[in-house]
Amino acid sequence: MCGIIGVFLGESPQADQNHLSSVSAAAELYEGLGILQHRGQDAAGIISCGHKGRLYQCKGNGMVRDVFSKKNLETLHGYMGIGHARYPTAGTSSQSEAQPFYVNSPYGLCVAHNGNLTNADALRDHLDFEAHRHVNTDSDSELLLNIFADQLQKTGKFRVNEEDIFTALKGVYEQCQGGYAVAAMVAGFGIIGFRDPNGIRPLIYGSREGKYSTDYMISSESVALEALGYSDFIDVQPGEAIIITKNGVSKRQCIAPREFTPCIFEYVYFARPDSVMDGISVYKARLAMGESLADEVRRSLGKKFDIDVVIPVPDTSRVAALQLSYRLNVVYREGFIKNHYIGRTFIMPGQELRQKSVRRKLNAMPMEFANKVVLIVDDSIVRGTTSKEIVQMARDSGAKKVYFASCAPPIRFPNVYGIDMPTRQELVAFNRTVEEVAVEIGADGVIFQQLSNLVRSVNQFNKTITNFDVSVFNGCYVTGL
Repeated sequence: MCGIIGVFLGESPQADQNHLSSVSAAAELYEGLGILQHRGQDAAGIISCGHKGRLYQCKGNGMVRDVFSKKNLETLHGYMGIGHARYPTAGTSSQSEAQPFYVNSPYGLCVAHNGNLTNADALRDHLDFEAHRHVNTDSDSELLLNIFADQLQKTGKFRVNEEDIFTALKGVYEQCQGGYAVAAMVAGFGIIGFRDPNGIRPLIYGSREGKYSTDYMISSESVALEALGYSDFIDVQPGEAIIITKNGVSKRQCIAPREFTPCIFEYVYFARPDSVMDGISVYKARLAMGESLADEVRRSLGKKFDIDVVIPVPDTSRVAALQLSYRLNVVYREGFIKNHYIGRTFIMPGQELRQKSVRRKLNAMPMEFANKVVLIVDDSIVRGTTSKEIVQMARDSGAKKVYFASCAPPIRFPNVYGIDMPTRQELVAFNRTVEEVAVEIGADGVIFQQLSNLVRSVNQFNKTITNFDVSVFNGCYVTGL
């Protein structure tokens, strides 16, 4: 799961005459990537575009604040650009795979991609044997860039227009399978946003009145737009593309939309609670998850209900845990203190690094655990690495009994749309009953959210969305495999 962003700032009419941009998109791209940092901490990058279509680039491994200095931000000239915060899925964590990717032919095309292509092998063969385009990395994002470039090349024109780009994107949709959201840029022309036909990955855009004319921003989440003063938020629809130029916004349905199935894990874990995605408040959805999980806890424990305190695993589960505690009428306490300067363990590359990071990231306060029956609430249980360490920390701090509640159902299947769950064997719930999962993580009991209740918790805020991508729970992949 990655964070993508695109900015197009209205320029002064005299900008071209002075051979300098009157505005700078780089600062806003940097701020936006910082706000989207929770979506990926492995690498970050920005490509901006200035006078005569000149491109400027800075990218590398690390957090946003580490990749960009004041000095190199000042070299990223131009009124438009795209940015990317990477969480590695397909490919590796090498610096060569930091995005955005760029190809000079045709027209100076740049791409920042969030998601995963499920037919990457077939696309790679097509680019090699038929399109004769060189692909330099193992990243499926570079494949998508070259498929787009190959489609644009077919125009055979000196300069492209919106119609040419929409036609090329129709070809991209026909060739690329999977879940994806993309912020792209054509040098000297404009920025582009498009989303897979099922709307699995999120994409939203907004506008504001700028110094000279209207400014536009594309983002993975509304929170980045809101923080930077944009409004009039519009979700890019499944199979839809938008093109932003000096003439404004053009949009088109490039391919017939399929069943609208946004990824439900965005609401459970990835998105910030202050974001709104596809008309659904992430915060409200997590409150509803807490209420339905409370009912499941009450049903599961029955007459054996003996919980003294509800403690969340910070930060994602706080909202749900607070609402759960209200519904159960059990005191809520912050028993784990988080070091916010350690990365999110779930999105860290490599199991060994995740294990070592748990206790560095969280510190238990014994006063909240000693001689108490504790219900720990987390957003999900994936590999079980974090959960097992957390349960042991609670016991080490004196808890009499430790229950563990998950806002999500058991994850038993890999994700193929951009979440790092590559094999079923890595998942703690694979081939295990709920009781066996409890034994595996060392808890006295584990309570999982029911899938139907999870879906209801989210879609009650937008009844037009009746289904979600829940393949990690039921193994049903909306695009096929």
